Amino acid sequence: MEIAIIAHDGKKAEMVQFLLDHKSLLKKANLTSTGTTGQHVEKAGLQVRRLLSGPLGGDAQIAALAAEKKIDAVVFFRDPLDKHPHEPDVQMLMRICDVHNIPIATNPATASLIFDSFSKRS
Repeated sequence: MEIAIIAHDGKKAEMVQFLLDHKSLLKKANLTSTGTTGQHVEKAGLQVRRLLSGPLGGDAQIAALAAEKKIDAVVFFRDPLDKHPHEPDVQMLMRICDVHNIPIATNPATASLIFDSFSKRS
């Protein structure tokens, strides 16, 4: 199982905690992340393949993986109360996930539903 993870700055700690809470499922998964999110995840002791930082093209790299069907889901903890200069990249990623039928979770509640679904498949 291939899972892409992204978190805006204000949500990185929440992402790390979410992943640690689901550590047993992640033993069967490969994580790919944008650069800075990946740094936080690595510091928590999890393995992750890091791409570029989101504003430097990491969101686009994950969108390309989704378009190529090389990921099974995207977990993107967005901060809806902050401005993001790379918002067009975020919208593009969400559109690509919709076009290619890749589940995308933008908060812990939907991410839990996706992870629960994956755990029932294994």
